Amino acid sequence: MKKLINKPEDVVREELEGMALAHPDLIRVHFDPNYVVRVDAPVKGKVGVLSGGGSGHEPMHGGFVGIGMLDAACPGAVFTSPTPDQMLEATRAINGGAGVLHIVKNYTGDIMNFEMAADLARAEGIEVESVVIDDDVAVKDSLYTAGRRGVGSTVLAEKLCGAAAEQGRSLKEVADVCRKVKDWGRSMGMALTSCTVPHVGRPTFDLPEDEMEIGIGIHGEPGRTRMKLKPADEIVEMLMEPIINDIPYKAGDEVLLFVNGMGGTPLIELYIVYRKAHQIATKHGLKVVRNLIGSYITSLEMAGTSITLLKMDEDMIKLWDAPVKTPGLRWGM
Repeated sequence: MKKLINKPEDVVREELEGMALAHPDLIRVHFDPNYVVRVDAPVKGKVGVLSGGGSGHEPMHGGFVGIGMLDAACPGAVFTSPTPDQMLEATRAINGGAGVLHIVKNYTGDIMNFEMAADLARAEGIEVESVVIDDDVAVKDSLYTAGRRGVGSTVLAEKLCGAAAEQGRSLKEVADVCRKVKDWGRSMGMALTSCTVPHVGRPTFDLPEDEMEIGIGIHGEPGRTRMKLKPADEIVEMLMEPIINDIPYKAGDEVLLFVNGMGGTPLIELYIVYRKAHQIATKHGLKVVRNLIGSYITSLEMAGTSITLLKMDEDMIKLWDAPVKTPGLRWGM
């Protein structure tokens, strides 16, 4: 195992210490329990937006804490759900009196712990809404899920809901934006290599040099199929067609096209993927009105990509364009 770490057991804490030193104008980091919170939280009268999950997917979620996106994020151990006490303390820390939205990826541990934290927060008089993102069309059930996994749409939900909350919308209105993302977003990914969890010290799965896995999960969960490596255009077709056929999208729909790197994929390859994905979307009559290209929801050093399509209406386009300033995503400020 070759990694730029000290001790495996210190990885998450030392990462958080580095974030705190790098971005004191945007975030505060709380330890024991661990959570990242925007520097001016709680913002009085504003809905708080909280998400979280295992570490190893950076910049999601801690890198998206700041103005116009998340108010707080709870990082668990690598590929391990955060605990209810983290979520409860973070909920308290961002409660400005207008309630708190929990954006939850559909993994069993995340759902169980967020539900427990929400119940505890409600018992303290904090209004909480929770929306579960389950956008992965690859498989219905997986190692860590009942139903579809939550993947790329989570990043888009955090941006759109953060913008809605920044505008002063009510908790119900912000949650409704999140439900639109849940209903209108679909994703699918693939892997060229495995990844190595620091405290395990060996690759999560074995993938020969001449093979790829289609439909891989963000923790290395098995996908739809394993096959010999294909050219990029063929791979993109294997991802885009199931996505487009799932809702299904219809000709004339305006969409956001998100091409994500899994951590070890260079940007030159992501633009090759985007080129073909855009062509396929156009062939189906879809109008790509916004995009995002880069590594925003990763699996440590895994090489591969995921593609997300999100149907957009006029309000969602405005929310997407709204200013955002976080360690991992910023524009308009």
